[in-house]
Amino acid sequence: MEELKAIGITDAELDEHGYVYATIPSNTTKNVPVLCFCSHVDTSPDCSGTNVNPVIHKKYNGGDIVLPNDKSQVIKFSEHVALAEQIGNDIITTDGTTLLGADNKAGVAEIMDAAHYLMNHPEVKHGKIRILFTPDEEIGRGTDKAEMKKLGAEFGYTMDGETLGHIENETFSADAVSILIHGFPTHPGFAKDKMQHAVKIAAEIVNLIPKNKTPETTEGKQPFMHPTAINGGLEQVEIKFIIRAFDTPTLLALEKELEDITKKVLSNYNKCSYEFKVTEQYRNMGEVLAKCPHVVDYAMEAVKRTGVKPILSSIRGGTDGSRFSFMGLPCPNIFAGEHAFHSKQEWVSVQDMQKAVETIVHLVSIWEEKS
Repeated sequence: MEELKAIGITDAELDEHGYVYATIPSNTTKNVPVLCFCSHVDTSPDCSGTNVNPVIHKKYNGGDIVLPNDKSQVIKFSEHVALAEQIGNDIITTDGTTLLGADNKAGVAEIMDAAHYLMNHPEVKHGKIRILFTPDEEIGRGTDKAEMKKLGAEFGYTMDGETLGHIENETFSADAVSILIHGFPTHPGFAKDKMQHAVKIAAEIVNLIPKNKTPETTEGKQPFMHPTAINGGLEQVEIKFIIRAFDTPTLLALEKELEDITKKVLSNYNKCSYEFKVTEQYRNMGEVLAKCPHVVDYAMEAVKRTGVKPILSSIRGGTDGSRFSFMGLPCPNIFAGEHAFHSKQEWVSVQDMQKAVETIVHLVSIWEEKS
């Protein structure tokens, strides 16, 4: 908020939930739809993001990148294929001991830089632009407290994508599943033909998930079921899953398959029962964006104007844009340049980030031109 005010944005505000709202005023006489650019400030809980010590590798010349404070952390050229496009660029990594947090600090930085440019270059004509920085995206609650009426935007773009040039117009549809197993406990010394162990029942369920329907074996638009946690003991165990598919019928079919597996296992335990709970998380934003294709088309054109080839792709995950799209703000995702996120080997290219900034500036110009 303070940095936005420092570049001349007078209405920047931080609300009680940690959201930052701000406006770049229109500088055109045309009636241009209000656009929102959004990024999330929080970083993944999968790896520590405390006391991050970023390292800039100037003019990367290829090969592996050994991270200085933990030399067991090596960003291998053979494994990170996107590095082949980065020769001569400046690569930002961690020192090997923490997450970098480019997901989504890169997006925050790009929106800030674009805002700074637009505030200082009135010759770039654009409509009203709203900026939104959110918390809690990484745990799926990034839009929960966002006030859409207050935001007042008609279309939006999240800056939270990966590879240079990519525009993402689809996400997984996602649900969470909780399976609560009620076992039958007895003293282990007298357990023969009596004990029915909830932990072992849970293990059987997880082991029966088809190997070709897990994150480790799927790619592209292939769906999966993924156990994320098992908690409990002999008497009661909860298994938590996330279920992902690009269309709702497939999502529902996976959930039925998982419950069928559960029923099959429990049929062998006459003293046990289960509870199967499904919680909707988000749906494929492509369903919304198909109704307003120009939102994606303009983003593709903006990337092209930076001199980069635009590539339309799908996200094997979700963004705030997924939820925003179903909250009335059609919201595709634009590349931010982040790679290997949620790990200590996370990296981002300064030059790719610069192209993301240029994409934002061209994009607001295109909306003004087309209005």
